[in-house]
Amino acid sequence: MLWNPLANSMVCWMSDMLRVALAQLNAGPDIAENLKATEGFIRQAAAQGAQFILTPENTCHIRVPATEKLKSSQPQEGHPVLLRFSELAKDLGVCLMAGSLSIRLSNGKMANRCFVFDANGDIVAKYDKIHLFDADLPTGESHRESAVFEPGRQAVTVETPWAKLGLAICYDLRFAALFRTLAKAGAQILTVPAAFTVPTGQAHWHTLLRARAIENGAFVLAPAQCGTHHGDRKTYGHSLIIDPWGAVLAEGGDEPGVVIADLDLAAVAKARESIPALRHDRPYTLIAS
Repeated sequence: MLWNPLANSMVCWMSDMLRVALAQLNAGPDIAENLKATEGFIRQAAAQGAQFILTPENTCHIRVPATEKLKSSQPQEGHPVLLRFSELAKDLGVCLMAGSLSIRLSNGKMANRCFVFDANGDIVAKYDKIHLFDADLPTGESHRESAVFEPGRQAVTVETPWAKLGLAICYDLRFAALFRTLAKAGAQILTVPAAFTVPTGQAHWHTLLRARAIENGAFVLAPAQCGTHHGDRKTYGHSLIIDPWGAVLAEGGDEPGVVIADLDLAAVAKARESIPALRHDRPYTLIAS
């Protein structure tokens, strides 16, 4: 039997419980239609007691090719998704994360930008995806995010009433150093909204997310896009909520819906005390021969 020091922590730490919900979406090319569907899931999650509700990457819309998405993307000021999320957070009294929106920039490109709203409806943090997905997959599928997106240059954490969040988006998942930086800055919950491709999702999604949780002794919340989208693009789904010991607390399947779990936030300290790896990083040099 595997030893899990987090297994019984709920008994003594009920005051540290946080109910979270992930909205798993199948975004299409129309922003208004996606917003209507997303609002339904947010209201469903809030009705089930969720205090922090997250949506995936590309919450606004998915259009292929990316040059077409650039044409239909909107600037941050007056963006309909931001306006509605602000209203929903305030009306429902919940914290919301818009996993990412495509925000049109003045330089002719877009930012893949995440937004966090407090229960007053105010934006308390935003994060631009740092690592851009430029890849040719064995299936013939090709992606060139750098052609239309401007990369972010800042790692971001944000305090909430329950815990400190560390923000990341999709392809960032493959860069463990970013998550280490966030954890060392005090992040107890790592968020990874995503629109993973099916081949890479089947091969790596669960493994990478569980690794980031285990390495950093943190909860990982990963809301995902699913199904077939505009231009026959397919995403993997399987939104995940993972505890600091690497256990999957809840998982979405292949269809849109809401994934809910209760987080025992005391589990972060217990995991980091059990394996204090965050305190054991040491400087080193490379000798190449």
